[in-house]
Amino acid sequence: MNSTLVVDEHNELKEVRQKPFPDQPKPIKIIATIISYIFHPVFVPVYIIYFLLFIHPYLFAGYNFNNKVLVLAQSFMMLTFFPLVSVGLLKALKFINSIFLHTQKDRIIPFIACMTWYFWLWYVWNNMGKSNDYAEIPPEAIKLAFAIFISTILGLMANIKMKISLHAIAMGLMLSFIILLGLTQDLNFGIYISVALLVTGLVLTSRFIISDHSLYEVYGGLAVGIISMLIAYWLG
Repeated sequence: MNSTLVVDEHNELKEVRQKPFPDQPKPIKIIATIISYIFHPVFVPVYIIYFLLFIHPYLFAGYNFNNKVLVLAQSFMMLTFFPLVSVGLLKALKFINSIFLHTQKDRIIPFIACMTWYFWLWYVWNNMGKSNDYAEIPPEAIKLAFAIFISTILGLMANIKMKISLHAIAMGLMLSFIILLGLTQDLNFGIYISVALLVTGLVLTSRFIISDHSLYEVYGGLAVGIISMLIAYWLG
């Protein structure tokens, strides 16, 4: 990404990153902002799990409605609620400058915190079913949880060199997971793959419009998500 030096309001010289995408009209920016919030990285994994629970025809067929709701609630707590609370506490304690994690430095501790929550979810799911007290979680969901955990490790490593796009990581996970489901299951996944491709394109375009991410940071995030999913499938 190109950058330029400007003088801020305190008469200090600082480097400003220039967007690689042409400036868009305000209505387009508003739409891009809404898309970015709807498909925020802390929400996307829960959407995928909802898909597995209530839309996929048989992965959780052995679960009744109440058990499905419990799995979804567990997913929301570990993938959304606790990460958001962690970032809020870090901001309150002034460990980070903004809850929006604008800088690479701000992302280090949240990456580690999320790594803890994601590992715990994978560990619990991976061990459910080994006891008669709990129903077994389908292997596809376990691999997804493992991929989410791996993505925080790779994302933290990539963050050393660049402010990698967290939205793009989430999209890479979602897209590769849906495609792998379509390739490994005897179901017609054409519509779901098409929707996943459309959502990925919309979210990545939105990040180009309203964020200061470079091409490498966005496409690098997409690659991290895809690689994380492939590693989880290979190791799982």
